[in-house]
Amino acid sequence: MRFLLRPGWIALTLAVAGFAFGCYYLLAPWQFHRSTERDGANAALVRAVSTAPVPRGELVPRGAEPDADAAWRQVVVTGSYRGTDVLARLRSVDGSAASEVLTPFRTTDGDTLLVDRGYVRPDGVVLPPIAPAPGGVVTLVAYQRPDESPTDRAPIDQAGYRQFYAIDAAQIGPVVGAPLSPGYLQLLPDQPGSLTAVPLPPPDPNSSYSYAWQWLIFGVMAIGGWFYFVRLEYRTRQEQESLPDAGSGPAAEPTPRTTAEVLADRYGR
Repeated sequence: MRFLLRPGWIALTLAVAGFAFGCYYLLAPWQFHRSTERDGANAALVRAVSTAPVPRGELVPRGAEPDADAAWRQVVVTGSYRGTDVLARLRSVDGSAASEVLTPFRTTDGDTLLVDRGYVRPDGVVLPPIAPAPGGVVTLVAYQRPDESPTDRAPIDQAGYRQFYAIDAAQIGPVVGAPLSPGYLQLLPDQPGSLTAVPLPPPDPNSSYSYAWQWLIFGVMAIGGWFYFVRLEYRTRQEQESLPDAGSGPAAEPTPRTTAEVLADRYGR
């Protein structure tokens, strides 16, 4: 087995060990983690359509950030729309481009929230007319959503609206002129001020669990392949060593050369 100490075999062994380590301790656990997250998101969607709406204050304390249990829950808020509409740009709804309309909402208990009133479909940079939010005190039923991850891309002014690349209360608050509580509300259809409601996303089929097991199998295959080639190399060397040595017999004596042949080689024929 000394051949395992050769540079080529050392490199192969290290490569197989590194790949197997990555499969078992990095890639498979990562996919299992993603599977758990997706199962949680699917469960939240099921709760969203099966659980009755509750006052938002019972679910999310005033000024607090919504936790994972609050995601997609139906909540009820009472208050009035305040401030200027802004847009969330570069959205996709049913496979087509869309912009979501966001409006600040002041609740009767003094909380200011961002409400996603629905979406419009732009024609290039041209937006269709956007109906303003109604005045006065209204009661809304909406899905509770967490803030989206902020982006480094700065908002732009286009078509008469300030447009953002992520729905993030901390970034939008200074623009609308009021500090916003974390998270935002996504209106259900037929609510006061709603446009075309953003549909619920379909449940994730969650293929991460099968991907995790595939990485585990790949790790086993890599180790099994290493053992196969080691065994093949070992058997090949054993067979070569068992062959008779062709040079072990008595060496044949060379035929003596004549004087004419030696002179011909030296001076030419």
